Amino acid sequence: MNILFIGDIVGRTGRMALASRLDRLVDRHLVDLVVANGENAAAGFGLTMDIARELYDLGVHVITSGNHIWDKKEILGYLPAQKRLLRPANYPAGTPGRGCGVFQTAAGIKVGVINLEGRVFMNNLECPFREADRLVEQLRAETPIILVDFHAEATSEKMALGCYLDGRVSAVVGTHTHVQTADEHIMPGGTAYISDAGMTGSRDAVIGIRKELAIEKFLTQMPVRFEVGKKDPVLCGVLFSVDEQTGRAIAVQRIKEEIE
Repeated sequence: MNILFIGDIVGRTGRMALASRLDRLVDRHLVDLVVANGENAAAGFGLTMDIARELYDLGVHVITSGNHIWDKKEILGYLPAQKRLLRPANYPAGTPGRGCGVFQTAAGIKVGVINLEGRVFMNNLECPFREADRLVEQLRAETPIILVDFHAEATSEKMALGCYLDGRVSAVVGTHTHVQTADEHIMPGGTAYISDAGMTGSRDAVIGIRKELAIEKFLTQMPVRFEVGKKDPVLCGVLFSVDEQTGRAIAVQRIKEEIE
């Protein structure tokens, strides 16, 4: 089976890029499940209920997120009821929402998805490694096919988690930096890995934000109201092929679609 993971969707530009390319990617690669990181889909910061529904309507089956999921306060009331929207699982007990789930494809294949957040240069959360242990054991009781979105800053932390989970999950995909890496491979235990899936948004920008505003922030060190870039949209992601019986990855391929 084939799983398509879409890298961090940034604002309206990213949503438009997704709308223009997702259907043809699904058809071309015979995709069974689409997972997308949507934590920046609402004007570059956070996610709203309406935009989550928009992503579902475009063909996204599961939305993962990260540290920016909390930026739009209305999402707090939406998270508990929406099973297809995940927040990082290693937030403290009592945090709204869920960090993992098992989702069924049109063909009836069950796929587990886990969302975790890193701790290096980020929030002081529960250990993502130990939380992964608990959740992987839980999900493997239902399916051997498990995808992990690790939303983290440090490449070393992402690589370490990939190695730690090798042979226990189908794929570990990094998100958060918005820069697609070229280190996709299948590890010895059969787990596909990439340090970052990249960004779906404006490439004529600084990680999706208008470059003039980002430069002003660095030059002045003063508060700047960021806005999403609009030029040169691109869709980035990763395609995983997985053996349905064993859950082992068969192939991994970077996806980069430039939108004219």
